[in-house]
Amino acid sequence: EKLVKQSDKLGPWFMEKLSAIESKSIVTVRGKGLWVGLVLNKPARPYCEALMAEGMLCKETHENVIRIAPPLTIKRKDVTWAIRRITKVFKALG
Repeated sequence: EKLVKQSDKLGPWFMEKLSAIESKSIVTVRGKGLWVGLVLNKPARPYCEALMAEGMLCKETHENVIRIAPPLTIKRKDVTWAIRRITKVFKALG
């Protein structure tokens, strides 16, 4: 299924799109492949809860990092769906 190749292709694109989100709360976007972390300058839990309400599961780590770890079988259209939800949440919460 070429999952590693897909991860190598989608991951950097995903991080690029996340880095383009305009929010004073995002310090940096880091990751490897599709395993991505959004480092915030405030607690991540409210963002994770808002994303869950939007249908997206993620995990806060180290109190201020949102960990996003989609399955390697994810398609670009699904990553685009996630980017829209994440952008919406950051616009709402700051």
